[in-house]
Amino acid sequence: MESMTGRLLVATPALKDPNFDRTVVLLVAHEPGGALGVVLNRATEVPVADVLGDWSDLARHPAVLFEGGPVQPDSAICLARMRHPIKPMKGFQRISGAVGTIDLSVDPERLRDSIGGIRVFAGYSGWGSGQLEREIEEGSWFVLDALPGDAFVDRPDDLWPMVLRRQGGMMAAIAHFPPDVTLN
Repeated sequence: MESMTGRLLVATPALKDPNFDRTVVLLVAHEPGGALGVVLNRATEVPVADVLGDWSDLARHPAVLFEGGPVQPDSAICLARMRHPIKPMKGFQRISGAVGTIDLSVDPERLRDSIGGIRVFAGYSGWGSGQLEREIEEGSWFVLDALPGDAFVDRPDDLWPMVLRRQGGMMAAIAHFPPDVTLN
C-alpha cells in the first residue's frame, strides 16, 4: 500500500455522511493501521485567540478554529507552513513540503521567524485499517494532490470547488454539482 499522507481527500457528491459533505480533508497520516486527516474547509466562529492566545498572531486569516472532524473534538491538531522547509525545526513534523503539524506545547515566540502561518483544528477525521481504501473504492472520495497553500486559504468555504476546478475536465464540472441533489 502506497501512503497517501499529504494528499487531499475531496468528498464526491455520492458521499452521504453529513460530517463530510463537500469537505476537503488533508491526510496527516496514512499507514497500514489506518488514516488520520483534518477537514480544511469547516471554519468555526471561535477565534484562535480565545483558545490559544499565544498562537493567535501566527494564525492565518480567518484566525478561527476549524472543525477537523468528528473524532475527539476536544483535542487540537495544528498545521503549520514553514518559511524555510529545508531547515529542521523542533516540534515540527513534516507532512509534505513546507506543511506539517506543530507541537502546541512549544513556545510560539521561538517559532515566529520560521513559521509562515498556522491553522488550528478541533478534532480530526480518522479511519481504521482498510476503511478509507474501501470508501475510495465505493466512490466517496477523490484522492488529489495538495498544493502548499490549500490548508491556509483565506476563503475556506471556496476550497471544495476550487480544488475540483483546478483538476480540469469532468472533475472541474463536478465543482458545479448542485448541493441539494442526491445520487442514488
